[in-house]
Amino acid sequence: MALITRRKAVAVTAVFSLVAGSIAPAFAAPPNPAGDYAACQTTNEGDFRKAVLDITTATLTRGTSEIDYAAAVADEWRRLGVGTVLDREVDKAFETVKDEQSWGSLLQSLGSENKAKELTIALTERVYRSDGMKTAIEDLATGVGRSIAGRIELATSDAAGPAIECMKAFLGPRYGSTVAGVVTGTAGKEFEVGSETARGDVTAGGVLNQTAGGITGAAILVMRRQLGNMAGRLGTRLVGSVLSRLVTVVAGGVGLVLIAKDVWDLRFGVLPIIATELKSDESKKSVQTELAAAISSQIGEHVVEIARHASDKIVDIWKEYRAAHAIVLDLAERQPDFRAFLDRVRPEALPRVDEVTGLLMPVEGESGVLRRLSDGTLDLAVNKLPEPAMEIARQTRSLEQGLAWSAVAGTRIDKVLEFELFQRTKPADFTTQSLERLVALNDPVAVKRLAVLSPATRDLLFDLDQTVLTTAARSLNEGELFVFAGYLTGLGPDTRQRLLDRVAAEPASLKALTSPRARDAVLASRDQGAALEILLRATDGDTPEALQNDVRLAWERQIHPEILWHRHPILIVLTGLAALILLLIVRRLFRGPRPDRSGPGAGSEVGKNGPPPAPKPLGT
Repeated sequence: MALITRRKAVAVTAVFSLVAGSIAPAFAAPPNPAGDYAACQTTNEGDFRKAVLDITTATLTRGTSEIDYAAAVADEWRRLGVGTVLDREVDKAFETVKDEQSWGSLLQSLGSENKAKELTIALTERVYRSDGMKTAIEDLATGVGRSIAGRIELATSDAAGPAIECMKAFLGPRYGSTVAGVVTGTAGKEFEVGSETARGDVTAGGVLNQTAGGITGAAILVMRRQLGNMAGRLGTRLVGSVLSRLVTVVAGGVGLVLIAKDVWDLRFGVLPIIATELKSDESKKSVQTELAAAISSQIGEHVVEIARHASDKIVDIWKEYRAAHAIVLDLAERQPDFRAFLDRVRPEALPRVDEVTGLLMPVEGESGVLRRLSDGTLDLAVNKLPEPAMEIARQTRSLEQGLAWSAVAGTRIDKVLEFELFQRTKPADFTTQSLERLVALNDPVAVKRLAVLSPATRDLLFDLDQTVLTTAARSLNEGELFVFAGYLTGLGPDTRQRLLDRVAAEPASLKALTSPRARDAVLASRDQGAALEILLRATDGDTPEALQNDVRLAWERQIHPEILWHRHPILIVLTGLAALILLLIVRRLFRGPRPDRSGPGAGSEVGKNGPPPAPKPLGT
């Protein structure tokens, strides 16, 4: 028994030595990344990628080296009752192998070392390659993965700091601190993605929107995949590990073991001995140790994969950002003044820098951007220009338009955008006060029609009451509004006021004043008020007395005669026809009846030259 115990101790020690040897590389002290950031200060993306890979690998290795894999395996072993599953599978394998062997071969194993080894291998392989043990090992690996996922996530998050510092060292000297901060902020969010959802996020630069593939999320997914693959291969590895101990026990020690065995068990040869060893605490402990070593090895490989994934992701973030902001980054890299300007810009304003620069470059070129940087309009456009003004600049493809409209509209710039005034007119056509009065109408149709009038005409119309002006602008088109404004410029003060009062009381009367010829006739009349009264008079006011008065005013040249035409067109036509008929009658009377031209020879040569000559006598 002492020999057996000593041999067990030697075997277990050998196993632990092998396990320790396989674990030691995974727990080796990682290289210290301090001072390695000099490698990040490069303009070559390949060198930058390698620098991030080295720094991230070192940080992840250090973070995962403190994980107690043996404890995690032991906890899951107890929680899942893997020991009970193992005992059950040993019993089932014992019966199977026993039934497959003859009595002679079983008894032969008591005296033959080779036969004993054969049965040991057969029984052990059946146990660890059974469906029950495979399932138990897969569940254990999954459980261990869950238990150490938090540590992996923390280690991956810890790797964010060095990786981000490396990115800052790469970007800062070339593009400034603001750009470096935005891009590294994007990279930092990739490290912070939750392991449950593995989702990315929208960044300040608007560069990435990943549905999957965050660095931390990918780390957990990779770990679980590797542990799943490992569980599928682990049966063979455990068989080899356990056999290395069992064969040592069986070889050379069978005789002593038999002393402690019941004679009845001898009919099964060494199978009971093997089964007992497989169920022993020492055997189960060696299995747990082998599992811990395998998982540790897998996580070591996993760390390298995460680091490679992280470096690729960080470089991809930079590439996408550079593609989205190429013009700005090119200027920042070549122009120190522009780079200094970017450093003063708020990170959330960087998209505006892109837009403004993109609007300026095709029109004004790089020199125009630098000129606007010098005179302050670039800062104004980026940091102070209201969003409606920027939208005007986008639609007109002109930053100058956005700036000009913002200057004249002030706080009402939103109305300029709402009523699309920038598409129909120019900011130079308005003052702040006139634009305020125009948009105060708050009627899209009225505002758009008044906007296209000349400033002088529009200012004249502003003398109208706001309600009347709105009604006029909705009722009249641009040309008619121009005609109506002509009354306000040509009428005397008293007459103009009477007109305004009349229109305010009866807005519908505006339609009577929209003819340019009628307006000219009114303005040409001596009595403009009387001319207006005639045009604005209601239809039921056209009595004979009114008509007589209108004619009298025209006869006395108090009103222009054309007023009568605009007021009484039908009467003028009928009067004209009557006058024409009367004229024809008088003409007939004074000229008398027409000569009779219907006699013989009328219209012939005979009639013109007298009677034809007499015929000559015959024979002459």
